[in-house]
Amino acid sequence: MRGVTEPDLPELLRVDREVFPDDPYPYFVLRAHMEVHGDSILVLDDGQRLHGYALFLTVSDGCIGWILSLGVAPERRGAGLGRRLLLEVLRHLRERRVHEARTTVEPTNAAAITLYQSLGFSSEGTVRRDYLEPGQDRVIMKLVLG
Repeated sequence: MRGVTEPDLPELLRVDREVFPDDPYPYFVLRAHMEVHGDSILVLDDGQRLHGYALFLTVSDGCIGWILSLGVAPERRGAGLGRRLLLEVLRHLRERRVHEARTTVEPTNAAAITLYQSLGFSSEGTVRRDYLEPGQDRVIMKLVLG
C-alpha cells in the first residue's frame, strides 16, 4: 500500500472501472483528485498492477473526513485488502486530527456495510433516496474518531 503517483493513473482508472462498473470516475476526475488531493489517495500495488484504492478528503475545517471511494478489484476480494485500506485511511484521518469519518454505501452492498460496521461505523438507519442522483440511493455511515 502506498500513495498514488501520476504513472498510476491508467491503472487507477482500470481498477475504478472494475470496482464500480456502473458508475466509474471519468479519467479527468481521477486526474483532478490526484492533482488536488494526491496525498489522500492510497493504492494497493503488488509491483506489477494495482488491485485497489481508497480516496478520502477532509472537509468542514478538518473536522470531518469523507471516504469517497474504497474498492478492491474483484479477483482480490475476500483477502482482507479492503479492511487494510480502510484501516490505513482511518490512520491518516486520525493523524490529521479529524473528529469523524463518513462514507456513503449503496444499500444493497452488504459486504461494504459489514466491513464498515466491523470497524465501528454506524448508519443513520435510513436509506437516503436519490442521494447521488435519481435512482442512486445511499446509506450514510459514520465513525467518531475521538
